[in-house]
Amino acid sequence: MKIYEITIKPITGFGTPLKGDTIFGHFCWQIAYDEKLIGKSLDDLLSNYHTKPFVIFSSAYPKLRGSYALKTPDMPADDVFELPDDKRERIEKRKENKAKRWMMLSKDKRFSSFKELEFLRDKELIEWAKTNISEDVKRQMRKSEAKDYIAYLSQSHNSINRLTGRTGEEGFAPFAVEQHVFFPETELALFVGIDGSVINIEHVRTGLERIGTTGFGKDASTGLGRFKLGEAKEIDLSKMGSDSPNACYTLSPCVPESDTFAEMFFSPFTRFGRHGDVLAKSPNPFKNPVIMADEGGVFIPKTPDVFNKHYIGRAVTNISKAEPKTVMQGYSLYILVRVEV
Repeated sequence: MKIYEITIKPITGFGTPLKGDTIFGHFCWQIAYDEKLIGKSLDDLLSNYHTKPFVIFSSAYPKLRGSYALKTPDMPADDVFELPDDKRERIEKRKENKAKRWMMLSKDKRFSSFKELEFLRDKELIEWAKTNISEDVKRQMRKSEAKDYIAYLSQSHNSINRLTGRTGEEGFAPFAVEQHVFFPETELALFVGIDGSVINIEHVRTGLERIGTTGFGKDASTGLGRFKLGEAKEIDLSKMGSDSPNACYTLSPCVPESDTFAEMFFSPFTRFGRHGDVLAKSPNPFKNPVIMADEGGVFIPKTPDVFNKHYIGRAVTNISKAEPKTVMQGYSLYILVRVEV
């Protein structure tokens, strides 16, 4: 499997986070729309997905000055941060570190422990970002201070009753839609693993360009989820981690394999999936809930054989009554790390 980094440039806000499993679902719809995109049908591509995935998407991460802003690992603070010996100072430091949600990882520099890396709060990440923005944006930013690198906004919408021309009850009441907006001129890094015998990077770029044009995720029909693509280049994720690894740091939500890992550290969340396109109007558009390990998890395998593949996890099936052949990406690309537990 070859790994590529594709640059994403957001144009609008997003109603749905750019997580790997959701990006995979959107890409599969592009293949369903146009079988000429890859030259094979979606059924053919998914037939071997349990044993040999043809594509795996990471979640999207900010990229700044030759570094990636990844999620702080979901591990005990003692295993991630350098903490003082004094009990009172230790408690204060723990509180301070809780706000450091970003882990800065260099493209070309290895590390032997998380404690060697720099961790940033949103305000500190914004200061990093300000060195990359244009002079016009800097002048605009002087008028309003950004507090969050990703701002979460609530936008009011009205649904009009065409018979009365008014809003009101019975499904026509005003409602709010949440969206998240990135810091101006943000560039995101999306890591993509592909099986070169089935698909190439141009296939992936074409599919993503179409998604960026029509919109990604929730409320794409109202203008959300638009983005453009930058460069795509092959990358070796193994050169970003540890020389003597014993664990995997995941880059997207996943469903880890059974009886494979000795220790697992992650934040669980439940994916309440829903079909898109024509299946959104089926009698049952909702998928079965799937409990996943969010990106930023750390998995310590029982044997080093796990490192022979570029990914961990598994495909998830039997999640839809509307379309029994539905497959969900439970795989994740990873960075090799070393942890002492």
